Amino acid sequence: MRPTRAGARVLSLACALCAAGVAAGEVEILDVLFRSSGKTWDIRVKLRHDDEGWRHYADAWRLRALDGTVLATRVLRRPHMREQPFTRGLRGVRLPPGMRWVVVEARDGLHGWSRHKVRVDLRRRSGPRYRVLPVGIR
Repeated sequence: MRPTRAGARVLSLACALCAAGVAAGEVEILDVLFRSSGKTWDIRVKLRHDDEGWRHYADAWRLRALDGTVLATRVLRRPHMREQPFTRGLRGVRLPPGMRWVVVEARDGLHGWSRHKVRVDLRRRSGPRYRVLPVGIR
């Protein structure tokens, strides 16, 4: 039996919808704030995710160097089903001297680390989805 064009289109559409559903389930990083306190950084990350309960929720975000080295991780200990979007931070994060670029990424228990990352230039005051405040600026 030969497949029809209509049948092929339906199958193609079904595959596209399945792929879109997987991508839609990933954690989205809405905003990142870096605040310098001299030798350390306070970092706040605003996330959005369709948490469904203990088996599928945004469970961490982390800070990586461009070479992949993990610099800090913030574990999220519970689902945030009624609190979307939500912001969680880390205080007193020490970065290697002279570090300019870092990457923020988030994870959920079902999809793992999201492919939607935020690349931050610590020498600029702002960029796409991030802000950097030097010492003394609130």
